[in-house]
Amino acid sequence: MARIELDLAHAYKRNPEQDSDYALLPLKMTFDDGGAYALLGPSGCGKTTLLNIMSGLVTPSRGNVLFDGRDVTQASPQQRNIAQVFQFPVIYDTMTVAENLAFPLRNRKLPAAQIDKRVGEIAEMLELSGQLNQRAAGLAADAKQKISLGRGLVRPDVSAVLFDEPLTVIDPHLKWKLRRKLKQIHRELKLTLIYVTHDQVEALTFADQVVVMTRGRAVQVGSPADLFERPSHTFVGNFIGSPGMNFLSGRVDHEGMHLAGATFALPAGRVLPAGDMKLGIRPEYVSLVPAQTAGALQMAVSQVQDVGTHVILSAHRDGCNLKARLSPDAAQLSAGDAVWLKVMGEHTCFYKNEEIVP
Repeated sequence: MARIELDLAHAYKRNPEQDSDYALLPLKMTFDDGGAYALLGPSGCGKTTLLNIMSGLVTPSRGNVLFDGRDVTQASPQQRNIAQVFQFPVIYDTMTVAENLAFPLRNRKLPAAQIDKRVGEIAEMLELSGQLNQRAAGLAADAKQKISLGRGLVRPDVSAVLFDEPLTVIDPHLKWKLRRKLKQIHRELKLTLIYVTHDQVEALTFADQVVVMTRGRAVQVGSPADLFERPSHTFVGNFIGSPGMNFLSGRVDHEGMHLAGATFALPAGRVLPAGDMKLGIRPEYVSLVPAQTAGALQMAVSQVQDVGTHVILSAHRDGCNLKARLSPDAAQLSAGDAVWLKVMGEHTCFYKNEEIVP
């Protein structure tokens, strides 16, 4: 396994002149040996480009890639000893499952007994033991992708295993099983795993550290709890969560925060710079409270969505829109009802120029 350090930028255009010309804006990042990471973001944000630079399929326009302190910027994937699993299964249909899993080890001319032992271990981890003698051609898509995963994991000396949206072709009801299996494998084998996805559920359930990307920029690196509780950028707050974080535009002065025609005292001990400011609060932390409660806004209900386990309430006031995740009791509310919703509290974040105020 390897510690991977990146200090680079990349553009597919020959002479980039502005930010929009770059697939990856300048970044510095470290992936620790044995860590489980996810690169998360919408399509076109640069996450696959970053993965391909780490694997050696793409050479960065400038900067370098270090594996355990060794400069591998110009090295091939083989020289980096990287395993990469792609979006669609890459297997040999004419071979059996066992032969597919053994292929990377046979290429390295390992002893047959060692190959059989390792193939057996990986097959058991991926629940493929009963299919080892089947030809790969007749298998379902999820089994074929398991073989691709297994070929990436079978080499015990691999520097890192890189996954490029590997569960896209898997049926939704099987995805959670494979994510759980990958998490288990990471715990058992202590491999450096880096996983690209646009699905926040995949990223947050798989990774210990998530890199959130947008427009070629890594806007936050943190644990799932960090990304949820204190998004460092409004993009992260909006992208993570379902629904995403509420953002209400206001203004701060010596009186407090002016928001939607109301003035709020700031939380105890909280100091904010004067001027335009956004208040951010997760729907999970917005609560229904009695009238005139400190830190609450009186709003009009726009919509009530009853999803069984909870209710998503949408409300508005003076151009401000807010969503709250409430108990099923709130299903009795109707559009047009007046409610008081608490927005100022210990979970409230503040943003200036889209960046969180420390």
